[in-house]
Formats: sequence, structure tokens, C-alpha cells
Amino acid sequence: MIGMIFGCYALFELLASLVFGKYLVQIGAKFMFIAGMFISGGVTILFGVLDQLPEGPIFIVMCFLVRIVDAIGFGAAITASSSILAKAFPNNVATVLGSLEVFSGLGLIAGPPLGGFLYQSFGYEVPFILLGCIVLLMIPLNLWILPSYESDPGEHSFWKLVTLPKVCLIAFVIISLSSCFGFLDPTLSLFVLEKFNLPAGYVGLVFLGLALSYTISSPLFGLLSDRMPNLRKWFLVFGNLITAACYLLLGPVPILHIKSQLWLLVLVLVVNGFSAGMSIIPTFPEMLSCAYENGFEEGISTLGLISGLVSAMWSVGAFMGPMLGGFLYEKIGFEWAAALQGLWALISGLAMGLFYLWEHSKTRRSRSKAQNLIGTEEEQTALLPNET
Repeated sequence: MIGMIFGCYALFELLASLVFGKYLVQIGAKFMFIAGMFISGGVTILFGVLDQLPEGPIFIVMCFLVRIVDAIGFGAAITASSSILAKAFPNNVATVLGSLEVFSGLGLIAGPPLGGFLYQSFGYEVPFILLGCIVLLMIPLNLWILPSYESDPGEHSFWKLVTLPKVCLIAFVIISLSSCFGFLDPTLSLFVLEKFNLPAGYVGLVFLGLALSYTISSPLFGLLSDRMPNLRKWFLVFGNLITAACYLLLGPVPILHIKSQLWLLVLVLVVNGFSAGMSIIPTFPEMLSCAYENGFEEGISTLGLISGLVSAMWSVGAFMGPMLGGFLYEKIGFEWAAALQGLWALISGLAMGLFYLWEHSKTRRSRSKAQNLIGTEEEQTALLPNET
């Protein structure tokens, strides 16, 4: 039941992201962002008072409702925010998104110890009420700062977007990487406690290596993606391949005959943070450029579709990762479960690499045909007699 309460969040964020991405123009990006923050902040406070309810069905139903509404609010805010940023900084999309991942990383780093401290010091309610109030206090600031973008609804749909082969493959990459993060949530702490007999307080420090390296690398790869767009394809391919290698070494997988050691685990997590930044940050600008190349109009409507799709695919991975991770951990152990998770990243990396090779050969053939056509026309012109 606990897993279902947490899992419904990702499921409804997926649905909300698709709907809000489609109707971003009609609703308005700024209004959607502010409304999403208001809903998310309000239900976070409500989550803090759920312990006042009686035990049993009423408590369980309210847990589901609060998580579902929170997911809808967060889906609205994250879809709108990505669209606003891409519209405000059209030439530096990856740089801006990469810079914002610094703050996502800081949240992941500070959240658990800060929440734990508040919980131990003041009880269950205070962490949720404090966090919800902070989110609500951000609303007036964003009302004042954020620009309003007006646009006409686009002609294209999600269906046309996801039928583009490149977009479809990048969506698979996003699901793969999100599930890799989600896989670690229910499994890594159990593995560390069982394998190395660490005190519970030290388990969070193991995750710190992953969060810090991702936080540091994201703006760097964002800047490189904008300055040198040709590097994006290499980041996507090699980022996934390195991630696959990291998950093979997390256990490590028994066929490698490498002894499991704490320093190796931490090192692998640090490398995984860098590889995640390498492969996650280029996904949005790559999808956007692909959409523009295939006739999608440049505007907030297309940005809404891309933002909604990215958020939705991330939610799919966030839903599948913990579920499959927990199931495989019980059945075959952490070492083999991590290797199977890495296999997913390996397949997505190889698929992207093969697609880029096919795309490159197709471009070369098109250029060759064009050059041959120009050469034939020049020869025909030279052979024609001069007319007086």
C-alpha cells in the first residue's frame, strides 16, 4: 500500500504533463506555473496534517488524494517552467536547464538531512508545513518576475511529435535514465546496510556522491551543448554507455569476479552522476531541434509539447524504476538487479548511436546527390552552343 501511495504520484504526473503540455497555450504558461505552485504548496501542508486523521480507509484514501493532487500541481509547474525558460532563452536552452539542475541537486542533497532534523526536533508536521509555506511564499515573487507569453495554439499534436523516430528514441533514453535513478531509491540503502554494515545515518552520505557529481556536471554539459551542438549526440550516446557500465559495477555483477567494496561503490556513483548529467541535459534541446526540423512552429505551443513529453517520460521511468528495482532485488539480489537495470541504459545508448550513424549516412547521400546534380547541370551548360 505504501508503494502504491508513492507510485501514484509518478502516474498522475505523467498524465498531467501530457494534458498540460497539449493545452499550455490555452491555459497560459505563467498562470499554469503559478497555479501549479499554489496547488503543490497547499497539498504539501495538507500532507503534514494527515496524521490527525483516524487510522484505516479514511487515512489511506486521503493519502492517495493528496499525492494525486500534488502530482497534478507539480506536473503543471514543471511543464510550464521548462516552456517559459526555453522561450526566454532560445539560444541557451541547455545552459539554462543545466544550471537549474544545480538547484535540483541541492534539493536532493539538503532535503533528506534537513527533513530528518526537523522531524526529530519538531515532529511529523513541521517539515511539510515549512516546505509548503516556502513554496507558497515564492508565488508573489514569480508573479512579479515572470513574463507573460501570448501565442496561438499550434497545429501539431503529441501524436505527430512522438512518431518522429528521433524523438521516440530520446523519449526511451529519458525513461531509461529516470528509471535508473528510481531503481536506487528502494534498493541501494538496503544493499549498503546489508553488505557493509554501515550505521543508518551514513547511508545518506553514499547518495551524496551521486547528487554532487550530477549537480556539478549538469551546467557544464548544458554550456557545452549550447556552444557546440554537434556534441549533443556524443553526450547522449556515451552518457548512456557509461551509465550502463556503472550499473554493472555497482554490485558488481558476479560474472566480473570483482569484490564489492565501499570505495568502489562510491566511486561508481560519482561517475554515474557525471554520466547522468552528460545524457540528460541534451535531451530537451535535441527534441526541440528535431521538432523544428520537421515543421513544428517556433513558439510556446511547441515548447509546451516538448516540456510535457519530457516530464511525462521522466514520470514513466520514476514509476517503473522503484517497482522493478524492488521486485528484482527480492528475486535475484542487488548485483544482478543493477546489471539488468544497466542493460536498459546500454540498449538506449546503442539505439541512439545506430540512429545517429544512419542519420549521418543519410545526410552524406543527400549531399552526394546534390553535388552530382549540380555537376551534371554545369556540364550541360558547358556543352550547349552559345546563342547569339
